[in-house]
Amino acid sequence: MGTKHTRVDDAPDDPDDLLPERSVLSLEEYLEMQAAVGNRTRFEIVYRLSRTDELTPTELDSMMDVDDSTLHYHLGKLRDVGLIEKRVRTERDSEGLYTYYSATILGEVILEHGVEELLRREWEFSDAYDSSEN
Repeated sequence: MGTKHTRVDDAPDDPDDLLPERSVLSLEEYLEMQAAVGNRTRFEIVYRLSRTDELTPTELDSMMDVDDSTLHYHLGKLRDVGLIEKRVRTERDSEGLYTYYSATILGEVILEHGVEELLRREWEFSDAYDSSEN
């Protein structure tokens, strides 16, 4: 059974009041972003895109162990919630037209201050409670 922790910050009682009155996005939209990046494949896509300028689906496919239709499904989900964006090169060259994906600012922020922050803290906790050095 868990214990209840008291928070010291000035957080409102109602989660709807976390956002300013003229917020760009609604609480539901922010929660949809969080839910989208909570999937392993989508997390990996945003993670890889946030570390490059942009990648094509072919480049992503070569980095990840997913089939083409699954990759495109997840790319669509991430675009729908605004974590990645798509750019299509307008000029055709000898290899045809290309579609490029990149992480949006929101995509980068949700990783840095969300999942990646939790993972960094895991290292801190592990180091703090590591008894093998004693």
